[in-house]
Amino acid sequence: MLCGMIPAMNPISNFHTHTYLCKHAAGHPADYHKQALLDGCTALGFSDHCPYPDAMPDFWPHVRMSLEEAPGYVREVQALKASSPFPVYLGFECEWDSRYASWYQDGLKGEFGADYLVLGSHWLTKGDSHLYIADEMEKASLFTYTDQTIQAMQSGLFAFLAHPDLCMAFGRAWDADVESCMKALIACAKDLNMPIEVNGLGMHKKMCQTERGMRYAYPVDEFWTLAAEAGVPVICNADAHDPKIVMAWAKESREYAARFGIVPVESIFA
Repeated sequence: MLCGMIPAMNPISNFHTHTYLCKHAAGHPADYHKQALLDGCTALGFSDHCPYPDAMPDFWPHVRMSLEEAPGYVREVQALKASSPFPVYLGFECEWDSRYASWYQDGLKGEFGADYLVLGSHWLTKGDSHLYIADEMEKASLFTYTDQTIQAMQSGLFAFLAHPDLCMAFGRAWDADVESCMKALIACAKDLNMPIEVNGLGMHKKMCQTERGMRYAYPVDEFWTLAAEAGVPVICNADAHDPKIVMAWAKESREYAARFGIVPVESIFA
C-alpha cells in the first residue's frame, strides 16, 4: 500500500534504491524519482548492486548490472540530479571482498563518481567463493562473516551498513553466539559513528517461524533492542525494488524503528 503525501516539514529520505539493472527489480531511476516526488521525498539515493571488473560466477552476476551497463546507470541518475527539486545521489551497494577495496574506491567512487557506497554484507567470502550468509548456519561461518563485515566497516569506504541483521533471514535462532556477533557489529558501528539500516524490504519477505514465534526475515526485534540500547546511529530505508514502494517502505521502516524509540538520521552527508 502506498503512503499518502508526506508534508514537506516531515523529512523523509531513502538511500537504498535499486533499478531494473539488478535483474530482480523493476523500473528506471526516473520511475523511482517520479514516485518519490509524489510521496514528499526530501532526498533520494540510488544504490543499485555494483558491477565488478571480473566477470566471474562467484560475483553473482545474476543480481547486478554488468560493467558495460554501469555508465548508462550513472547517466540516468546524473540527469535526475540536474533537474530534481530535492537532492538525488548516485551510489552503489557493494559486498565485501578485501581484494577489491581499490575497485570500490578507484572504480566506483573514482571512475563512476559515486557519491556514496552502501555496505550490503550478503557474502561470506571463502577464497574465490562468495556464500550467502543467510544460508550458512554453522557458527564458525557466522563468526567469520562478522569479522569480515567489521573489516569492511572499518575500511572507510561505506556510508552505512545495510540490513545488519540479514544473517537471520532464513530463521536462524537467536542465541548467545548470534547475540555476541550482533553486539560486535553494533559496537563497531557506534565506534565509527556509522549508521546501520532498518530495512523495509525484509519486512515484506517470507516470515520466519522460530521457537519464539513468527517474526520478520529482518529486521529482528532482538537486534534492534540492542541497537537502541547502544545508541548507535540508525538510517531507515526502503531497499526499493519497485517504484511504487520507494517511499512507502521507507516510511514503514521508520515506524518499525519508532517501536524501539529510535530516531533515524535523514541524511548520510554532513
